[in-house]
Amino acid sequence: MAVTVSLREIVEELTILPDEATLYLDSSTGELFALGDEEAGLVEDGRDEELPDWLADELPRIREVLYSERWLAMPTRFDVHEWAIMDAFAREQADADLSDELRDAIHRRGAFRAFKDAIHGRGVQQAWYRFRDAAVADITADWLDEHGIAYARDLDEP
Repeated sequence: MAVTVSLREIVEELTILPDEATLYLDSSTGELFALGDEEAGLVEDGRDEELPDWLADELPRIREVLYSERWLAMPTRFDVHEWAIMDAFAREQADADLSDELRDAIHRRGAFRAFKDAIHGRGVQQAWYRFRDAAVADITADWLDEHGIAYARDLDEP
């Protein structure tokens, strides 16, 4: 029987994943595994002995994730392109002043910090998180469809 994965669970993991990591999905079980790029590089280069002690016990699992065809690398932060999602959110705002403020924030130095400050200052952070999660869900759903993996669209709707 084919596995059905939780879109909500994947989106939650992708939105907290550091830039220097990749989220992998076991296409047979639906299990998720986050792996730092540096740690993956050490294993791929055959330098397993350089893994931190706390990660050494995970070596068999890391090898399985990296070399098994069952494990698929999920879209990364570069695939998601959060800046474009912030721009879309800013443009969607009915309040012209808010829209202008958000668009100005993402077009200056420190765009991500300025955007975060603006959404918190204006009290629209929950609307932003819902918008961002929906955009990441759409990207993830497209990826899952491309790989023939069934999913439950179990996100909280705005």
